[in-house]
Amino acid sequence: MKLNTLKFSLGLVLATLCFSMFTLPAQAQAVLRVSAIPDESPTELQRKFLPLGEYLSKETGMKVEFTPVTDYAAVVEALATNKIDMAWLGGFTYIQAKIRTNDAVKPIIQRLEDEKFTSKFIVPEAGSAKTLTDLKGKTFAFGSPSSTSGHLMPRFYLMKAGINPDRDFKSIAFSGAHDATVAFVASGKADAGALNASVWDKLSDAKNPNTEKVKVLYTTPPYHDYNWTVRGGLDAAVTKKISDAFLKLNANDPAQKELMDLQRASKYIPTKSSNYDEIEKAAIGAGLIK
Repeated sequence: MKLNTLKFSLGLVLATLCFSMFTLPAQAQAVLRVSAIPDESPTELQRKFLPLGEYLSKETGMKVEFTPVTDYAAVVEALATNKIDMAWLGGFTYIQAKIRTNDAVKPIIQRLEDEKFTSKFIVPEAGSAKTLTDLKGKTFAFGSPSSTSGHLMPRFYLMKAGINPDRDFKSIAFSGAHDATVAFVASGKADAGALNASVWDKLSDAKNPNTEKVKVLYTTPPYHDYNWTVRGGLDAAVTKKISDAFLKLNANDPAQKELMDLQRASKYIPTKSSNYDEIEKAAIGAGLIK
């Protein structure tokens, strides 16, 4: 009788322990791992994201770790393999991540400016080109091959203007970043180039010497571009904390003005995957994805 009682007591203890293991709340995520496409120089990216990381850490209660990468493909792969939780992507990079992860990644936030983003074509200040068709036979600089505003959309609008970049340009170079494209054209490494309007405006406002040597030839029609995308499977509560933090930012608040100026954002708004359907169609039309 005593043996049976002992067995029953041990069984009850084990059952209680097992039940507790399944009912204890999951440990809250302690670190938010963040990265970004390297569309500007590494030092500029660090300068931009340091105050944003500090703000997100304060608002979410998580330590924010920013990991720089060397190319756009590395960000996509890091999201796909759950090495990072969130990334600042261009529209085209988001489409690549969406395809790579079978729709697992999710764009959650964009700047208001990203609803109507544009690219600018630049030529030397003393150049004679008046239209895009005047660029035939010239050397041309795109940004990164995976850049929305530095490659995909400029290529798309060149093709709409009757220019096949691979056939009609004397040569094509990829500078790797928007600020580098301006330097390429300013130094004569390329006769023309394309970059995103936000970086062009920032360099112009800062009176970057390279902007004094070039001029804008053409500005594209608007399209959706940059967004903050989270990895597949990120806890919904964490995702909401991140979204709420961005939506609270106010460019008119003196305490947040510097942060917002660095991001070149007037405000943040929610976004969704369907906003980038046109980007996907443009990428297919330009032959950059199948």
